[in-house]
Parts: sequence; structure tokens; C-alpha cells
Amino acid sequence: MNFFEHQAAARRTSTRLVVLFALAVIAIVVAVDLAVMLVFGRGDGAGGILLFTTLVTLAVIGGASMYRIASLRGGGESVALQFGGTPVPEDTTDRYLRRLRNVVEEIAIASGVPMPGLYVLEHESAINAFAAGYSPSDAAIAVTRGALEKLNRDELQGVIAHEFSHILNGDMRLNIRLIGVLFGIMVMGIIGRRLMLHGGMSRNSRDGVAMFLVMALLAIVIGYIGLLFGRMIKAGISRTRESLADASAVQFTRQTAGLAGALKKIAGVHEGSRLGARAETEEISHMLFGDGIGFSGLFATHPPILKRIQALEPGFRAENLEQLQAQWRSAPPNGLQEDARMGLAGAHDALPAASSQINVTPAMVASQVALPEADDYRRADAIVNTIPDDLRELARQRERVMPLLLALLLGDDEAVLDKQRSEITARLGAAAADEAFASRQAVAAGLHPMQRLPLAALAFPVLRLRPRPELDVFIDTVFAVVNADGEVSLFEYCLGRLLQVQVRESLDPARYARFGRRKPGNVKQEFATLLAVVARTGNPDDPAEAQRAYLAGMQRVLPRDHVPYAPPANGVLALEAVWEPLDALDPLAKQVMVEAITAAASHDGRISVAEAELLRTICGVLHCPLPPMLERA
Repeated sequence: MNFFEHQAAARRTSTRLVVLFALAVIAIVVAVDLAVMLVFGRGDGAGGILLFTTLVTLAVIGGASMYRIASLRGGGESVALQFGGTPVPEDTTDRYLRRLRNVVEEIAIASGVPMPGLYVLEHESAINAFAAGYSPSDAAIAVTRGALEKLNRDELQGVIAHEFSHILNGDMRLNIRLIGVLFGIMVMGIIGRRLMLHGGMSRNSRDGVAMFLVMALLAIVIGYIGLLFGRMIKAGISRTRESLADASAVQFTRQTAGLAGALKKIAGVHEGSRLGARAETEEISHMLFGDGIGFSGLFATHPPILKRIQALEPGFRAENLEQLQAQWRSAPPNGLQEDARMGLAGAHDALPAASSQINVTPAMVASQVALPEADDYRRADAIVNTIPDDLRELARQRERVMPLLLALLLGDDEAVLDKQRSEITARLGAAAADEAFASRQAVAAGLHPMQRLPLAALAFPVLRLRPRPELDVFIDTVFAVVNADGEVSLFEYCLGRLLQVQVRESLDPARYARFGRRKPGNVKQEFATLLAVVARTGNPDDPAEAQRAYLAGMQRVLPRDHVPYAPPANGVLALEAVWEPLDALDPLAKQVMVEAITAAASHDGRISVAEAELLRTICGVLHCPLPPMLERA
């Protein structure tokens, strides 16, 4: 199952969640109505009472669900903080946290997505983790201290890759909605417990106390119906998604030993994966890497641990697990010590020359969306380790990250540069403009074309820490800089657009979380505009060759339609009208879209490194992240 099929499956699961929620609500309403009939009987006016009770019950459930979802509107950061996460500093000197950050940076660059926010559950000695958010732009990954200390680097990479699959495949937004849905159908039990407490403390008459206690008891019983349905919904949806995430993690890392090793340690160490905060764990149990509570059978949110291991290592048996348990009882595992014994130092390859040509095909590129392979990890490692230290240091500093990102957008033409400096000065001040232009020199001198997107990805978590008013100004500045003149390159324009998209989504993640439903036939003109701009950019001095490139792309996406080649007069600025309609395409239609863009960019089967980065940037704007190594050995 590729990225687009995963997205389509997640959308179907969302529909299934709505159906299950409706069934649970019906069951609760029926239970409440029966309880009311039991208390008040079937006398005159019973119909009106039942109607009123039904409406109140629906309002309580719906209001509770909306309240809980609204409380998580901030996305991944909100979830991680609410459930006890402590942010991991960008400049941390803690060896375990530094290793975590290195692993996550590597996977983020290999998969082509922004760096997620990182959090650690400091007081949890079990091995567990979760990813939260509405989209990759606001994602957060939280890892327990136990996982950091007990897992070696390969095992930690397997766990993080598992969580990245949830980020990329649309599981995170489903999980947040599931938290809200479950809160709504379990709220009656919460009300019952509050009533029981209030009734027990009441100083009123015995009759009043008795009535309170009866109502509380009925609410608790009804609440258990909601709890039953909630656990069944979580189990039914989560087990399948966790199995898919295990498979995706293996695709991500191209090795099973790391993920299997993490699962073995969960099964073998005393702490396992169970978290200490029972109430909070119940709410996020469907999001966790390992079973955080210990339910089995019908209510299990994860497949049995032995089956998960055997899916990765078919020859593994229960007796092997018993041997590991005995070993770790006498000598608990230590991840850093294992790294030292295994020699996990991580040599890296060299980056290709900027003038290199890459052999690609549309189907090959589309198949790589959100599915990095082993060579992508080597390329990601090379990219990270060869980014100049002074630029990486700028990316870690809150006060300097905005000028650094603006430096990536500055052109070469003197007239354009003067206008861009004026735009930055007018919005952020002369000091910010001076620093952006100073960083531009460092970018031009020491940054390989393949390192511009990864540097932006590394800087993004730091950018998100800035106050919202400043981020709003930054979005406006980016727009002004990339639109300073029609001569701004397509890559610079698309990089600016990508930064705007990521910042905008991080500011209001719930608003932009959606699965598209449009079909290619509904966005013909948008396809024509995008492919015409891409074709002309690749063939600026040969209109005939540009037209052939355009037709190659259109043949992929709209083979039965004839939309003539007509490059827009305003060049890249015409793309402002295409992003939203194209981003709203159905997941499987997006697969065809990626193939069409690739066909236009490489109609002769070859693209340059610069064209490959342009392709990656355009796909990033349209939420189809590509790994850094499009060619395949």
C-alpha cells in the first residue's frame, strides 16, 4: 500500500468512525430514555419528557465532543503538552535527547517533511511513544524516557519511523478526532461520578440525596455503555492502523531488526509499555506505539506483541522471548551502551554534483512519495552532516531563523534584490533585512541545491516558537519577497509558498486538516496552468520543447481532454490560483497529479538536481512529500 492508498484508506476509516459514533450515540440515547421511563413512568406527558431527554442527551454528547476537539485545536503541541510532554530543546546536551533529535532529523529529511516538535515523557520508564497533530506542519512526537534509555539507535529509529507513518498517512488527524468522539460518548459516566460526589457531600434532605444518588448511578451505568462502545471503536480502528504502521516503518528503514528489537524489549523488560497515568493513558491509548493500558481480546488497541514481532521475524518463538526476559531481569538494557558495542557511528555519502542529471519516470517518483528507502537515509545523513555549521546554528536560534529563511528566497537580479530588501525592511525592520542579506551570502557560498529544503525543514520547529503576531507578519513578508518581481524563479516562488503553507497550517492546524475529494476533471484549468509553468521553466528558450513537455504532463492526468498549451502572461504568479484546488484532489487523484508534474519536468526521462528540487518543492506545497533521492540504483 503506497502513500496515496494509505490516505484513501484513512479517509474511509474517518467515514467508518462517523458511523460507529452514530451507533454509540443511538445506544446511549436509548439507554437514557429507558432510564427516564423507569424513573418517571409512562404517564401523561411521557412523550414530551422523552423528546426533551433525547435532545438534552444529544446536546451533551455533541457539545462534549466539540469541546474536547476544540481543546486540541492547537494540534500536536497541544496534545503533547496536555499529556505530560516536555519540549526537547534544539541545543540540548543530554546525550539521549541529542540522539533522539538526530534520528528524527534524519527521518524528516529522508521523508521530505518538516521536523516535528519533539517531546519527552520524563516520568515514564516504560517504552512507548506517540505522534499527534493534524498535518505534518503541526506534528509532534512524544517519546518516554524509558524508550530513550532502553532502546539502541536502530530500535529508536524503528519506533520513530512507526510514528512518522502515522504523520504521513493521515492517522494523526483521525486519532485527534477519535479523542473528541470518545470523550463525547463517555461524558455521561463523568457526569455520573460528579453527581455521586455531589450527592454524597450534600447536606440536603435524605430524599434529595437519594434522588441524586439514583441519578448518579444511572448516569454511571449509561456511562459504562459509552465506555464499552468507546473501547470497541478504539480497538477496531487502532489495531489495523498499528499493523499498517509497523509495515510502513519497515518500508521507511528498510530493516526489521530495529523495530523488532524495540517490540522485544517492550515484551521483555519489567516496565513494558504501560504508562503510569491511567486516566490520561485511556484517552490516548489508541495513539501509542505499544499498549499503554494492558487490555486484551475485544478491547485491545494493539495486536498481541508476539504477533507483531513474528510479523517482522517469522522464526521468533515464545521461548525466545522468555530467554530475553531472563536476560534483561539480571541486566536491564541500556541503549547508549548497545550503540557503542554495535559501532553505530553513521558514515555518510557525498552529495551529487549540482550539474548531475537524474534518470526518473513518473510512476517511479509517485511511488516514492512518503516512502523513503535506505539510500534516502544515506542521502539525508549526507545532507545534514554537510550543511555548514554556521547555517545550522542560525536555524536553531529563535531570533535569527526568520532572516535565514528569507535568505533562501532572495534572487540574483540587483533590481529584484533592492525591492526584496525594501519589502523586508518595511515589515521586519532594517536589522532583519541586513541579516537576511548577510545570510544570503552564506547560503550562496556554502549550500548545495539539495540542502535548501532540508535547512528550511530543520528551521521550521524553531520558527513555530515565535509569537503568532510575528508569524503573521512573517507570512506577509514571505509573500511580498517571492512576489517582488515576476522574475523570481519558480523554485524561489514555490519555496516561499511552501513556507507560507507550513506556517499557516501550524497556526491553525485543525482548519487545514482534511482529505480532498476533487477529481482531475474538475480542475482542468489549474492543471493546465501548473504544467505550463513547469514546462516553460524547464525549457525557457525552446517553446516547441516546452509544449511537448506540457503535453506529456497533460497526457498523464487528462488523456481524453484537449487543453491547449498557453503559458500564463504573469508567469509563476499565476500559480496563486492553482494550489488550493489541486491540494483538494482525492488522494488517488494526487498520485496521478505527481506523475503528471514529473512527466512535464522530465519528458525526456532526465532531470537536473535543480529540477529535482523544484519537483520536490511543488509536491511539498501539495502535501505529497518526496524523499531527497529521486533516482534509484
